Formats: sequence, C-alpha cells, structure tokens
Amino acid sequence: MGKELIDTIFGNLQGLKSSQVKQLQRLYHQRLPGNELITLDLAQRLGAICTEINQPISVYINRRGQIIRVGVGTPRQTQIPPLELPRYGAERLSGIRCITTDLSLSSPPESSLTAMVLQRLDALVVLNITASGFVKRGGGVTGFVDSAYLAYLLPQKPSTDTVESTSYWEVFGPWPLERVSQENLFDLVENLEAEFSREFIARQVNAEQDRVILVGLQTDQMSDLVFEEGLAELERLVDTAGGIVLDTIRQKRSRPHPQTVIGSGKVDEIALKVQTTGATLVVFDRDLSASQIRNLEIRLGVRAVDRTEVILDIFAQRAQSGAGKLQVELAQLEYMMPRLTGRGRTMSRLGGGIGTRGPGETKLETERRTIQKRITKLQQEVNHLQGHRSRLRNQRQKQSVPSVAIMGYTNAGKSTLINALTNADVYIADQLFATLDPTTRRLSIPDPQNQESHLILLTDTVGFIHELPPSLVDAFRATLEEVTEADVLLQLVDLSHSAWKRQLESVATILENMPISTGPMLIAFNKIDEVTSEALAEAQRCYPSAVFISASKRLGLETLKQHLLRLVVSS
Repeated sequence: MGKELIDTIFGNLQGLKSSQVKQLQRLYHQRLPGNELITLDLAQRLGAICTEINQPISVYINRRGQIIRVGVGTPRQTQIPPLELPRYGAERLSGIRCITTDLSLSSPPESSLTAMVLQRLDALVVLNITASGFVKRGGGVTGFVDSAYLAYLLPQKPSTDTVESTSYWEVFGPWPLERVSQENLFDLVENLEAEFSREFIARQVNAEQDRVILVGLQTDQMSDLVFEEGLAELERLVDTAGGIVLDTIRQKRSRPHPQTVIGSGKVDEIALKVQTTGATLVVFDRDLSASQIRNLEIRLGVRAVDRTEVILDIFAQRAQSGAGKLQVELAQLEYMMPRLTGRGRTMSRLGGGIGTRGPGETKLETERRTIQKRITKLQQEVNHLQGHRSRLRNQRQKQSVPSVAIMGYTNAGKSTLINALTNADVYIADQLFATLDPTTRRLSIPDPQNQESHLILLTDTVGFIHELPPSLVDAFRATLEEVTEADVLLQLVDLSHSAWKRQLESVATILENMPISTGPMLIAFNKIDEVTSEALAEAQRCYPSAVFISASKRLGLETLKQHLLRLVVSS
C-alpha cells in the first residue's frame, strides 16, 4: 500500500478527537497471519475503538494479512470504489475481506451484505459489540465482542431474474468469536473460487466477447409493447456487435433520473448483477450524457454505453469502403465530442469491446481541439464525397437511365432483393446493418406492351432504424442522398417482424426529416413465406397498393418489376 494512504481514514470523521483518529491510523500497522480470517486481538481492538467513538468501524484486509483500508462507518459507507479494487473475474474474488463492528447485536444488514457483493469480498465478518463488560483501560473504555457473524458470496445462477438476497450470499452465526477466528481463510477462499469457476465454465462464455447486461427504462409515455420491442431490438444490436446478453434489467419511471437515468436502487441491482454474472458491459436503451456515463461507470465498475454507441460500433465493423470508413469515423467523433468530459478520467475506454472499435477508438483521450480539427477535416472530405456522387448521378440522368433506391428498415432483406433481381453478389446475413456501403446494379425490365426492355439502376442503401442517431444521419448524408434523389423509392418491409408497423412509421419519420423531397414510392412487403395468412391479409387490407414478395424464395418478383416499370415510366 502506498505511503500516501497509510494514514487515511475513510468515512465520517466528524466529531472524532485527534487521539481517536490516531488509534484508527495505528490499525494500519497491525498484520494478521495470512490464513487467519480474524484474530482475537484485532477483534478486541476494534471493539474498544468502536465503543469509544460510538460508531461502527470497518477494516479491509488483503490475503497477505495487511490492513489496506480503515473506515468509520458500515461496509456500505466505507466500501472501496470499484475502480480501486484489484482486477478479478466472475470466477475469482477480490482478495480482500472486511471486518466490521455492530453495536446493535443484530444480524448483518442487507446494505452491508450488498457491499460485500459489490466489492466481491472474500468474506465479511460482523463483530457484535455488547455494552456489558466495559473495563477501564488507561483512562479509556473498551467493548466486549459478544459474538460474530460470518458471510460470504454464493455463485449466481444464470437463470436468476430478480434480486433476492438469499441467492447472493450465505450468512452464519451468531458464533462465538473463537469459532470465527479458527476459520481457515485459505480453505474458505479456495472452495469458494472453485465453485465460482465451475459456474463460470458452465456458462461457456467466450472470453473474447463482451458479456452484456441490458437496461431498459420505460417512461409514462411508452406502452408496454413499444418498450419490449425496443429491448428486443437492442438485444439484436448487441448480438450483431458481437456481445452476449446475460440479463435484462427493466425499470418504470415517470422520467429518466438526471444523474444515472435509472434510480439509485436499480443501479445497485445492476451492480450486483455485474459482480455475480461477470458482466463486462452495461448497455442502456437510450442516449446517455457524459455525466451519466461517468456516474454509472463509477458505481458499476464496468463500461456503460448507450444504444447509439452500439450502433456506431456495428457501423465501424461493417464499413468496407474508404467512403464508409470515413463517414463512420466522422459519426463517432461527432458523437464523442460532447461526451469527452468524464471519459478517460475515471475509466479508460480503450482496450477493445463494444463501443471502442473503429477509426475513432484512438481519439478517446486526446484533446478536444485536436478532435475538432479532425471533425472539420472529415466534414470537408464527406462534402467532397457528396459532390463526387452528385456528379455521378448527373451523368446517369444525362444518359436518361432512371434510378430506383431500395430502402427500408435494417434487416428487411434489401441486399437479398437486389441479389435476386440482378444476380449480384452483395453480402447478406440475418443481422442488423449487414451492409453499409451503397451498391448499384443494372436491371432490365421487359415491357409486355411494346416488346421492349427498359433499363433501370437499382441502388441498395443503408438500412434505417428507429431513432437513427443524428450523427449517423448527418455523416451518411452523401449515402442517403441516393434515396432523396432517386426517381423512384422502393421501400422494403419485413412482414414477418412483429413490429413492422412501427418500423414503417420510423422510416417515414426519417424521410420527413430529409432536406430534399423524395420521388414516388412503392411499398413491398417481404418474407411473405414466413407469415400467417391472417398477417398477410391485414397488410393487404392496410396497404392495398403494395406488392407482396419473398426475395429469398423469388416469389412475386415479376409483379414487383412491372410495378417499378410503371412508376419509372410515369415519373
């Protein structure tokens, strides 16, 4: 332990005499045998000081028997911040035990046991101090340790969905102090970590993947259906980004908490889940401010990211072309700029994982001015790219080749459709944002009336999503102009998705916010081979002018071509 901390007493020191503070400071010089949980001498010293100051005392001891922290207060009031704890995993403990005193002669309060879990302590010993048996000793008073409780952690089962104290810890006692002092610390820790290790291996979690806890906040304006659909989509996003969702935490509040989004008690619940499941990342279903990120990471001990950051991470992984990478970097930096405060001080954001990939990952701890210069340069390059694509479009228009932009919600099947229509080889996958860079292919459509063929250009555009991050809309404006300047829009809808109506509304909202008016639109419902006849009938009733197809099964494609031809000819 550093010399600068050797005299530090944590907790509430108000009202203590200098002689009492010195008694607490001298505890740092006491050393315990490595394999002993507690000694009778230390217990009685703590009892004496506790009764003299009439406040609980908590000391923290490492496995070498060194007292590394002394505090006035309960374990919850004096706990070690997550960032100062030794590194440990889901299969190991922190290597620190806590000895605390209690004047109430009651079993350990839940707050102290929760602090044990949050710090992943080897053990918690609660000394019950009784008022009987006080003796004068050098002008002071000493207390008698009446009995003690012993508590330690239990492995957390993956199926546990709610916070129940009995699933997190085991409490024994009250025992005579002599019995507690005879407990072998090394045997206790070895057996506990063996159980944690077995439980960890049973989960078969890939250590290279982020282990994620999702957090959803349902406000008064949000229905249960919309809320659950949003969480389901967030889980898909995390899966696409390469993470494994271990658990989902939900809370209902009238409005987000300004400091932590969710309530303080719910933050503690998530912190418990983090410690007991070995989670490495907490993902929230809404945007977080810089101060909220800082407050959450301090209390949770792991990275906290929001939905936008997960989407940006996916874009960073998916971008293939130079233009795509350029726009992703710009989006990342514009997102990062207002959140620099609180990043890089309390916790390094570097080192891999969701929210740290892409061209912007090395800029997380650089100066704001440097990042602003980079943003300005990237914006100039995006403007140049925008001009280049505009010239290409003008050339196509001079050649009188009409264009059709395939757009819609992400994972609706746009790339599958362009492959089916033009025999292209665009990458397809059952993932959100599988492709980012626009792909243009020629399509020849025969006209049955005059036996001629009409040539059109099909462009596969980036997928939309509910509440598309503004930084992405701005950075990808050169790509999205393929949508706004096309002669005809073909909106593809995944009819097999339970939220297809909401997805249609989200796409409409994004199109309304685009600065340029769009051309005529044809709606095509995809994946009709995966839906019930009732769902198909409802969509046909709501959208009688739409086309119904299955791109993967090549159903309805000829009808789709003829509808496109009529729109192109009339536009």
